[in-house]
Amino acid sequence: MRSSNPVLSRPDAFTSQQQPTQGGFQQPYGYQQQPGQQFPQQGYPQQGYPQGGYQQPGQYAPQQPVQTGGVMTIDDVITKSAITLGTVIGVAALTFMFMPARFLMAGMIISAIAGFVTVMVVAARRVINPGAVLIYAAVEGIFIGAVSKLYESLWNGIVPAAVLATVVAAAATLGAYKFFRIRVTNKFRKMVMIGTLAYAGVLLVNFVLSLFGINFLFGHGNMALLLLISALGVGLAVFNLILDFDYIEQGIAMQAPAQESWRAAFGLTVTLVWLYIEMLRLLSYFRSN
Repeated sequence: MRSSNPVLSRPDAFTSQQQPTQGGFQQPYGYQQQPGQQFPQQGYPQQGYPQGGYQQPGQYAPQQPVQTGGVMTIDDVITKSAITLGTVIGVAALTFMFMPARFLMAGMIISAIAGFVTVMVVAARRVINPGAVLIYAAVEGIFIGAVSKLYESLWNGIVPAAVLATVVAAAATLGAYKFFRIRVTNKFRKMVMIGTLAYAGVLLVNFVLSLFGINFLFGHGNMALLLLISALGVGLAVFNLILDFDYIEQGIAMQAPAQESWRAAFGLTVTLVWLYIEMLRLLSYFRSN
């Protein structure tokens, strides 16, 4: 499987649809060899005869498994990601321009809760739902727009700086993954997942307590600790980007269904939104000094 777009691709990962394994070849996504099933033998072409020999009357040629709906490609992932991120950016821009200041806090709280619920619903489904992904993007757009407007009212020019920092960090991560050939091991994946869940759990508890006036994570004046927490959040977001890129690469190499392009776009959007929020918070600490 080859893509016309080389982004995220590596020569050794996309040159063939089948990768050699011990005792044969790794089958495409969704294909399983039944016990006792023999692979069709392909003879050498001989002069005057078609390759593969004759088909006797009453016999049927072995059919390759047909995968309906196509397979996942890098172009599909880029298209779906552009649609999802475009929805986030468009809704965020409208929220930033038209939401009254008195509704910002309520908009942030409601959209944050709705976004969290939507993430859980989408992630729990075995089959990805494009409509749910776009609903999540719209909800996150409201959250991003409200947060950005609040921060911009406190620190003029911080939103463009955070957007630029997010783009640079994402591009640098992609460049490092592609050119330094970063390999995602099971140990690395497990460490990132544990760190992400722990960090998200602490943020969730802090968010709930903040509704009652208790902010144990960001409510103190220890700037060094605040910078450390934000730096940890940025680092975890970058590591999750690496996992997203690995998921895309593996999905393409294993010929995952085309519908999985929406799951890849969803994962990238979640991670980039998180990275932007962490950049916004980190820059606000430097502006406060």
